[in-house]
Amino acid sequence: MELLHFVTLLPDARRLSYLTVAALLATLGGCNEKHPVAEAPTPVRVQRISIETAASSSTYTGTVHARYETDVGFRVSGKIIERNVNVGDRVEKDQVLLRLDPTDYRLAEESSEAELAAAKSSRAQASADEQRFQKLLADSWVSPAAYEQKKAAADEAIGRVQRAERALSVARNQVDYTELHADGAGIITALKVEVGQVVAVGQIVGRLAQLTEREVVVAIPESRLGDVRASTATVELWADGSRHYRAILREFSPEADPVTRTYQTRFTIEGADDQVALGMTATVRLSRNEGRSVVRVPLSAIYTDGGNASVWLITPDGAHLRRTPIQVLEYHQDDVMIASDLGDGDRVVTLGATLLDERKSIRIVEERASN
Repeated sequence: MELLHFVTLLPDARRLSYLTVAALLATLGGCNEKHPVAEAPTPVRVQRISIETAASSSTYTGTVHARYETDVGFRVSGKIIERNVNVGDRVEKDQVLLRLDPTDYRLAEESSEAELAAAKSSRAQASADEQRFQKLLADSWVSPAAYEQKKAAADEAIGRVQRAERALSVARNQVDYTELHADGAGIITALKVEVGQVVAVGQIVGRLAQLTEREVVVAIPESRLGDVRASTATVELWADGSRHYRAILREFSPEADPVTRTYQTRFTIEGADDQVALGMTATVRLSRNEGRSVVRVPLSAIYTDGGNASVWLITPDGAHLRRTPIQVLEYHQDDVMIASDLGDGDRVVTLGATLLDERKSIRIVEERASN
């Protein structure tokens, strides 16, 4: 008021100058006033969750084996003169794998044939003598004792023929045994001899694995024995993790290994194809239904500030957030298993959980269904 009274006492020219300056200052002062600007909603990506039944799982590493692996060898001794297969070769049933020198066994066969011929000749002579003495006995030309001698000689001759026939069969079998045949179709996994080597009867010369059934051999620790029979087994190949096979427990060792204190188990792979090669590294996953309800959320949805874990839920109006504490049960590679404290169908923020503020509004840019 004093300033305005002072201006009114000034001459007209000076009064006009002061009023102009005052108006300019008022205008400049008005430019410095701040006006609030509306903040844009925060874009978020959300996912609907669903409640599922929890299943505990454990994994064990093993190797692929054939169910039937046979150590093969000759049933006679001799010198190897031929080897028709190598390790890794596929063979068919009755295919010849190895041969021994059959010379001595063929000589024994010929000797047995000659012995059989001689026995048959003696049998014919003894049989004729018996028939002749039988007629003489009927006419009382010979005594019963003489006839009994001829009959015994005929019976002995018949027995000699039978023995010679069996000896010839053995000799022929031994000739056949000089060839080692495959008992079934499969693959040669080991071959321990070379041409020129002399082998003994029953000596192991190789191993044949039949490919009709394949299985994974794993070692189970003592603490997990109770879960093995009650769990569902699946097999994954280390060479191709995208391939999964159902497996069935076939064999469970009744005692632990004295060194590792683990129990050897064999799981048969159902539907094993040519991709399941012998010796491959495989993982057996044992899953067991625990009967409790859980929720699976992405790992990126978990928010922690040094205390308990929580997630951001979308409010029913779809424009705001609500921070909800959770109980984490298991951490996996890409997701987290939590207790079912959330409702089925709730929407949880899956990206940027550490940058959100429940006081700010949000805008949903992408919504996914539960995995």
